[in-house]
Parts: sequence; C-alpha cells; structure tokens
Amino acid sequence: MKKINWKNVYLWVMFIFLYAPIFYLIFYAFNSGETMNRFEGFSWVHFQELFADTRLLIILLETFILAFLSALIATMIGTFGAISIYRYQKRRTRLALLSLNNILIVSPDVIIGASFLILFTLLGSWIHSLSLGFASVLLSHIAFSIPIVVLMVLPKLQEMQDSLTMAAYDLGANHWQVLTNVVLPYLTPGIIAGYFMAFTYSLDDFAVTFFVTGNGFTTLSVEIYSRARRGVSLEINALSALVFLFSLVLVIGYYFISRDNSANHRRQGKQVRKGVLR
Repeated sequence: MKKINWKNVYLWVMFIFLYAPIFYLIFYAFNSGETMNRFEGFSWVHFQELFADTRLLIILLETFILAFLSALIATMIGTFGAISIYRYQKRRTRLALLSLNNILIVSPDVIIGASFLILFTLLGSWIHSLSLGFASVLLSHIAFSIPIVVLMVLPKLQEMQDSLTMAAYDLGANHWQVLTNVVLPYLTPGIIAGYFMAFTYSLDDFAVTFFVTGNGFTTLSVEIYSRARRGVSLEINALSALVFLFSLVLVIGYYFISRDNSANHRRQGKQVRKGVLR
C-alpha cells in the first residue's frame, strides 16, 4: 500500500481553501441571473454591464494608475533606502533603522490611515490648496509601500559578495559605475519583487485609502465597499474575474522576468570575476 504524503495533502487543502472562493466568485460572473443563489445559465450580460458602467471603469483605471505610480516611486526610494541601511557601518544604527522600517509593516492599517488623515488635515489647514484626493492617497500608498520594498531588496544585498564590487573598483570603476553596472543589476530580482509587492498592496488597500480619500477621488476597493453595502451586484463578479486574470498575467510576467534576470546576473558575475567589466 502506497504511503500517503501528508505534505502534499496539506498543500492541496490549503490551495483549495484559498482559491475556492475566488473561483466561486468568477463562476457566478457568467450567471445569467442577478444573484449567486442559483446558477441559471451561461451569459456575458454582467461583463456587458461592466463595460457600460463608465464610472466604474474610470475608477478602475485611476486605481491602476495610482498603483503603478506609487509602486514605481516606492521602489526607487525603497531600493536606495535598503542600500543606505546596508552600508551603515554601525550595527546598532543599522538595526535601529531596520526596526523602524519593520514597525510600519506590522502596524495596523487603521492606525496608519488615521495618522495620515491627521497629517493631511493639518497640512490642509496650512496649505489651502492641499486637500484629500489623489495626491493624499498617492503619498500614503508610497509611504506604506517603501518598507515592503526595503525588505525585498535587503536579502539580495546580503547575498551579494563583496568581491563583485571590489573587482569593479580594482578595474577602475567609480561609485556610479559600480552602482549602475554591478549593484543594481544584481538587485534586479529583489527590486522587481518589491515593485510587484508594492503594486499589489496599493491595488487592494482599503483601510488606509478609506481614511485619506476625498470626495473627488476614490479607488476600486472603496467603491466596491460602498456598493456592497447596497447589495453585491454580479457586475462586481465580472470585474473581479478581469482583475484576477490581470493578476495572473502579472505573475507569469514576473516569473519570466526573474528567470531572465537571474541568468543575466550569473553571466555578469562571471564577467566581473574574469575582469571583463569596464
């Protein structure tokens, strides 16, 4: 009798537990009925309603623009922040900075959102042109995404051998050339991972956004919440299906990008050791 591999059983149970509600939601996006009580037949009607809902499509577009921008800016700041933390000579200072970075990750979103609301309210009282809206949400998303990027990039820095940078310096490279030709290419997998994590956090954030969004701007999560209070429409199921498909494409793209960058990194490491890098 073949022995049961309980590790595989556990993994399959966990994946089913995680993905079953998502596929259940997507399944009823094709329901010709108006509720999820019973599947009445296959239909594209809810996707047609989605593409006819101009307001929801604009909110979806603005949400993705917000996520792309906040992830991009947070990745740039977080990458150089991670390099700065790693370069600190004093171990206590390095650990203190890393602890301050981690506090923002473990802090409840409600506390962070309330703090940003107080901050932007105070700034708005001093600067009358500053009000809650796209700018406040963007700044908030950048702020809570930076610690995530730092944690994604730091492990790659710790893996990097000092011989790579030392070889570049020995070959006559300056600080900028070492940074752009050695350090950043080596950190590319971590940078990409940090960007995708920041993008995901920004895309699905609700608690912080709920505090700092204004009357003239909203995100997809806040809009779905406000509509859910009146009863969930299967139009939201159709939207969820499209967003899930987009996320799947991102994951596949991230896999191929990471694989190519890993191969390039190995080739570059060999070139540096052989003294090819100029």
